[in-house]
Formats: sequence, structure tokens, C-alpha cells
Amino acid sequence: MKFHWYAIILVIVCVIVFLFQLYYGEPFNENFILVSSELFTKPWMLITHIFLHGSFEHLFYNMFALGLFGSILEKIIGGEKFLFIFFASGIVAGLGSFLFYEASLGASGAIMGILGTLGVLRPRMTVYVGYVPMPMSVAVIFWALGDLLGFFVPFTNVAHIAHLAGLATGLLYGWKLKEKYGRSYPRKVRYREIGEREFRNWEDGWM
Repeated sequence: MKFHWYAIILVIVCVIVFLFQLYYGEPFNENFILVSSELFTKPWMLITHIFLHGSFEHLFYNMFALGLFGSILEKIIGGEKFLFIFFASGIVAGLGSFLFYEASLGASGAIMGILGTLGVLRPRMTVYVGYVPMPMSVAVIFWALGDLLGFFVPFTNVAHIAHLAGLATGLLYGWKLKEKYGRSYPRKVRYREIGEREFRNWEDGWM
């Protein structure tokens, strides 16, 4: 499959949009951020909110994850399927935000979808969570538990339900693609030590 660098292109688009946010401020944000009360009159917000970010730190961490894990996933499943899971997870995450939050923005939900898909297709791929190496499948469980716990912590600016919605979308899509794109791992063979008497018996029988 030809590699199109779609993840990197999406990173560039998000950075350009962030520069527009800095330059134009609230008049720009209010037309593209996902405001739940305005979703039916501005349905494009389900997509545009993915490309907006609330701070440089928010942008940096999201773009690092998108560029790294997005490129890995794109190499595995191809550009078209990668774009599908990115936007599908972002839209589903937006719907989750619509149900639970007044407003939201950011690519986190779409990125969680990418991570969920990788968790199914490459469960043993090593990733670092807080400088601790672990398999991707374990990391996905760790992130999911973090968002589940975070949902019950009041006064946070993180849309945990959006993360979980995006992650669930990625997991489902990963299971759909698993037969074709999943990596099969050889089963471990257990060896046992052969005693001297058993070895002598084998020698007598076969040598």
C-alpha cells in the first residue's frame, strides 16, 4: 500500500488551525467549536471541533500522538481506512460530548480511536505510559480506566466521555479489521527438563 502521510498532513492542518485561533480569537472559535446547544443549527461542528485546541500544551500532546500512532496505523491498514477511523472516532466522540458537556474541542477522541484500533491489531506493540513500557493492549485498558475514573471527578476540563466514545469506536473497527490486518503471534511452547532415567529409556528405544 502506498503511504500517503495522512497523519502528518492532519497534524499540519491542526497546527494551521491553531494559528488561526490565536490570530482571530473567539470570533473564529465560536463558529467551529462544538457547542451542544448549537449543534442542530451548526452540524459542521461535529467535524470542525476535531481540529481546534484549547492551548499549546493541548495541541502538542495531541499532535505528537497523532503523528506517531497515526502513521503506524496508516502503514498497517492504509490511508483510506486510517482517515475513516480518524473521522469516525472524532464524530462519535463529538456525539458523546453533545450528550454530556456544554462544549468541547480537540482531536483527543479521534486519537483515542486510533489507539483503540492499534490495541486490537497490534496488542503486543510496546508503548510508554508515564515512562513505563507496556503492551498496547494493556495501555488501552489503562487509558480507558483513567477516563472512567476521570468522568466522576468534578471540575475538570477533560471530556472523558468523548475519549471513551472515540476509543470504543476504534476498538470496534479494529475487531472488524483484525482478520485481515491483525498480527498473529506464535504460541509459546513449554519445555520440560528430561530426567536421566527417561533419557536412558529413550536411548534404549531409539538409538
